[in-house]
Amino acid sequence: MRAKVHFEDIDRGQRQAIIVDEIPYQVNKKTLLERIAELVHEKKLEGISHIQDESDKSGMRVVIELKRGEVPEVVLNNLYKQTQLQDTFGINMVALVDGQPKLCNLKQLLEIFLEHRREVVTRRTVYELRKARERGHVLEGLAVALANIDEFIRIIKESPTPPVAKMALMQQSWDSSLVREMLSRAEGENPGGAAAYRPEGLPMNFGMQADGLYRLSEDQAGEILQMRLQRLTGLEQDKIIGEYREVMAQIADLLDILAKPARVTTIISEELIALRQEFGQTKIGARRSVVEHNVQELGTEDLITPTDMVVTLSHTGYIKSQPLAEYRAQRRGGRGKQATATKEDDWVDQLFIANTHDWILCFSDLGRVYWLKVWEVPQGGRASRGKPIVNMFPLQPGEKVTVVLPLTGEFRSFPEDHYVFMATKMGTVKKTPLNDFSNPRKAGIIAVGLDEGDFLIGAALTDGKHDVMLFSDSGKAVRFDEDDVRPMGRSARGVRGMMLEDGQSLIAMLVAEDETQSVLTATENGFGKRTSIVEYTRHGRGTKGMIAIQQSERNGKVVAATLVRPEDEIMLITDKGVLVRTRVAEIRELGRATQGVTLIALDDGAKLSGLQRIVENDAGAADGDANGSTEDTAE
Repeated sequence: MRAKVHFEDIDRGQRQAIIVDEIPYQVNKKTLLERIAELVHEKKLEGISHIQDESDKSGMRVVIELKRGEVPEVVLNNLYKQTQLQDTFGINMVALVDGQPKLCNLKQLLEIFLEHRREVVTRRTVYELRKARERGHVLEGLAVALANIDEFIRIIKESPTPPVAKMALMQQSWDSSLVREMLSRAEGENPGGAAAYRPEGLPMNFGMQADGLYRLSEDQAGEILQMRLQRLTGLEQDKIIGEYREVMAQIADLLDILAKPARVTTIISEELIALRQEFGQTKIGARRSVVEHNVQELGTEDLITPTDMVVTLSHTGYIKSQPLAEYRAQRRGGRGKQATATKEDDWVDQLFIANTHDWILCFSDLGRVYWLKVWEVPQGGRASRGKPIVNMFPLQPGEKVTVVLPLTGEFRSFPEDHYVFMATKMGTVKKTPLNDFSNPRKAGIIAVGLDEGDFLIGAALTDGKHDVMLFSDSGKAVRFDEDDVRPMGRSARGVRGMMLEDGQSLIAMLVAEDETQSVLTATENGFGKRTSIVEYTRHGRGTKGMIAIQQSERNGKVVAATLVRPEDEIMLITDKGVLVRTRVAEIRELGRATQGVTLIALDDGAKLSGLQRIVENDAGAADGDANGSTEDTAE
């Protein structure tokens, strides 16, 4: 049996609480709360900050407050597993079947119970029919006596003893229009005729005869002799006649029950409903206990309601989720709603919308991949930063999560014709079928084999029909069709994607979506430019590539390259911790062979360490699309 609970928002929606409205009847509330507190103290139950019993005369209310960012369904599932908030009890499922004990399942037990109730109702009806026939037979005799009362009195007065009077009454035939009428009606209404109203074992020479006259039995004659004189009053005579009519109707009804099994079923149903109304403690239709196939088969995810969530990952690695319902579409020109709060040196690096039951693939710089369900991402309000993603996986010392890929839409079911395309610092590329990552392991698995000193710098989901672009720190770029790379297994090291000279390294891997995008490149001395993707012609993989930006003493090495659109914003980061946010539209679009323009003015000795596209408004755009407008933003 499981307690009745619901969730409530507290602390202005920043945290949630589990509200217990009712517990199983065999569970002691005080013992339950002490057990929960003990488990929290021993750190066997995570995520609970406070327990408050607010029960009063109006009913039970226990408030279990959760820590910020905790998933209430996960905490509730742990409560179910470790406390009596969900309890099981044994039932003796042995029943006597044909006089032999038999172990039954629930369906068989119900069938046996219903068969037993059918037998009980049938036997009870047969007993009531026998009693009604006997009473009807006595009332017939009284009715005959009332119709011939003067003759009955004369015979009784003339008889010397009661036995002689009884024999005299039984030897004579009597006329009674009432009895004849009632028995004639019964013969027409019931297939068994008047014989169906006679007591069992009564000889045929008693009762109504073929000539329309009535012969009294010994029981009838004895009842007449014991009848008091007060029964001869008019009121008493009416009572006898009325009771006789009622008994005749009762006999007809009992005969109908025995003739129709459907009526027996109806009686069983009505009696069970009456029991529930008399002894039940809840409204009709509600159950205090829920019948389940096997509560042990219920996992945490089974308790999670499928919900669309907005997942954000900041530049410094803080991850959190929020329900998409918190973002409502605005009219054109709205200011939008901030997705998350970040520190001054942090910003939203990745934002996507996924279902709570979707997977997230997290790739580390050491070439390993870890799995995370969206419902496992800690929830938080707009003012919260989230939880460090490195704390959610068993990472090795120095290992960092560099790429997060949500499996939504067509990627949700790990299709074999979709791929994960990866690139390493030393210019190696690899394409692995997405289906190879469909078997999650808690400790993670190898996604790509790396040589000593090599690191994974990029990964992307593809459908086998995209162009891949690789950029080196020497200002060169290679664009090739991903079909140039054959699919490989997880442990393979891959093939050469770009030929690098000594001291050079790959800094970025981009998957081109369409020809309307631009490539924004930046150098360590603060210069950069954006160039139409059309200018990057397609060549074979494994070459040295074409010029993406002129490398000179003024520019220095290339430190970043990303795909942008004019409406995007970027964040420029220096090695001294200086951040500059700027709009892409303010950066001139130039050809590939140019040196670019100044992106950021650097202090003496400072270098530009990278740039990132800011995606804070993507949630609003997605929500606007769902409501039929691509220009509405989230509030």
